[in-house]
Amino acid sequence: MFETYPAVVIWETTRACQLACRHCRASAIRHRNPAELTAEEVTEYVLDPLKPSSAVFVLTGGDPMEREDIAEVVAKAHERGLRPSITPSATALVTYQRLAELKSAGLVSCAFSLDGSSAQVHDRFRGIRGTFDLTMKKIHDLHQLRIPLQINTTVSLYNRDDLLLLSRKVEELEAFRWSVFFLIPVGRAKSRDMLGPREQEEVLEWLWQIQQQVPYEIKTTEAPQYRRIQNQQGLPLSKSAVWDGNGFVFIAHNGDIYPSGFLPLAAGNVRTDSLIDVYRNNPLFQGLRHPDSFYGKCGYCEFNTVCAGSRARAYAITGNPLESDPFCPYIPDPRRDTSDKNKISTKTKVIP
Repeated sequence: MFETYPAVVIWETTRACQLACRHCRASAIRHRNPAELTAEEVTEYVLDPLKPSSAVFVLTGGDPMEREDIAEVVAKAHERGLRPSITPSATALVTYQRLAELKSAGLVSCAFSLDGSSAQVHDRFRGIRGTFDLTMKKIHDLHQLRIPLQINTTVSLYNRDDLLLLSRKVEELEAFRWSVFFLIPVGRAKSRDMLGPREQEEVLEWLWQIQQQVPYEIKTTEAPQYRRIQNQQGLPLSKSAVWDGNGFVFIAHNGDIYPSGFLPLAAGNVRTDSLIDVYRNNPLFQGLRHPDSFYGKCGYCEFNTVCAGSRARAYAITGNPLESDPFCPYIPDPRRDTSDKNKISTKTKVIP
């Protein structure tokens, strides 16, 4: 279903950011890089090629508010039938006026990160005191402007015990979606901060339980096992799941094309390569779209078309994005494994 066009396109507008988040995927810096794509380049090399699709177009960073031309790009994306969303950092750059300009330009939603239910937890995670209180103020501005709110949370050992209170905070803030990210050791994030496989599975099962009780949608990033758990609980799911490289593409601030921001394997650059051609034909992207060819248990798991495991985690731990997700505790029926390739996989190792 996603062979022709991606469903989700992430553009890393800049790596500049005033926060100092301990898990930052981008290893954000204080000042903008002169190598960033210009608004004109983004329009020509990213937006125009995507025009036949209605993909979600997410402007992320760093902090996209570090750029003065963000509303211009949002307007151009909206004009081309894309659905622009933004994930700003909670800083003084997020003013009521700028949010209003973004809404007028065609912004469909805004996501703020909240990694704790209190200032004590969140500010420790974000590295700057006062970030929690400022986030609350900016969310109030969103509600005033009637811009739909998504809350993003990165789950790690630092906030594992705060998730219940955090889930209630998401409801209190009237978010339409809670997007729960599971930490991948890339950028400033460290593997020692990750939940273990069993802990991760417990959190995913808990998320499914509370989904039956809360008014907002819960989705996960780099934890596709959530779809497997949903399926095990009897929820019918489409086999056309979006994962790294399959319906999903990431454009770095300098134009490099990745399957995901958490999977740092560049397959080209929009300044020299066609985004759509790379997405459709690059061997890395093609390989990621065929889970039956994955190594180890992910290759023969009965849930691999609705889950496929985290390709970013597989790469971070094993060095091969086609390996099995070593943090998935689920054991499929070994009788399903009819491939010699799967039987001789040497890197896959389930972590207890």
